[in-house]
Amino acid sequence: MTMAKPQSRKPSNARRHGKPAPKPRGRDILWGWHAVAMALRNDRRRVTGLLCTSRNEAELGQRLDELTDSRRNEIPEPKIVDKDTLDTLAGPDAVHQGIAAEVLPLPDVAIEDILEDVGERCLLVLLDQVTDPHNVGAILRSASAFGARAVIAPDRNAAPTTGVLAKSASGALDAIDLVHITNLSRTMEQLRDAGFWCIGLDGETDGTLDKADLKGRIAIVMGAEGSGLRRLTRENCDLLARLPTAGPVATLNVSAATAVALYEYARQNQD
Repeated sequence: MTMAKPQSRKPSNARRHGKPAPKPRGRDILWGWHAVAMALRNDRRRVTGLLCTSRNEAELGQRLDELTDSRRNEIPEPKIVDKDTLDTLAGPDAVHQGIAAEVLPLPDVAIEDILEDVGERCLLVLLDQVTDPHNVGAILRSASAFGARAVIAPDRNAAPTTGVLAKSASGALDAIDLVHITNLSRTMEQLRDAGFWCIGLDGETDGTLDKADLKGRIAIVMGAEGSGLRRLTRENCDLLARLPTAGPVATLNVSAATAVALYEYARQNQD
């Protein structure tokens, strides 16, 4: 598919398609040092409880002392608990590292908020029904590492922002915006109006991602494992591309494929 890239222009306030998805008002539990430490440093995150084992009390105290006075005053004093308590709270298979935080969901972010703060070069990641929290967490981590502005996903058929996702994201849930929208196709139209080039990864197409022009405002669109991009999502992409894989096992899971795509964007935009 050969098309000219759209011209960048400021999005109109009259086209607010991307109303953010409502989040549950209950509290979430985060566990593991990376997830908890990033939540503590995130001024937008309200922490309502801290729990740790006695062996982690000193390190947690040090992390709290590193916060600004105003932020430290917002954080409750830690409660010392035993490992069994954290096992019950996080789940028997969770690697909680002896630390957990009770938090409120992050404030909603609308797609319009993102588009009001983009430069001539900007990277977004769009997820089309990627529902596994481990995959979404890993994608958030890669997106943060490679400088993406946000990860965008429909509010339906999306991974819940639970402690499992936060642990997989290794702190990235509090480092990069995860935007929930109501309709992916309309959001892609909105991105094109703002000068973005929507590139869908599709293993069945001929062109490879390394041959595509990834400079400027780019939205990488990733589909669910197995089914891939839905038909309407494919049709709304400006370009379809695949990774230049080879060998007897030439496929990657969605989080690994996203990381490779983000690296290619970073490689082309390193000047």
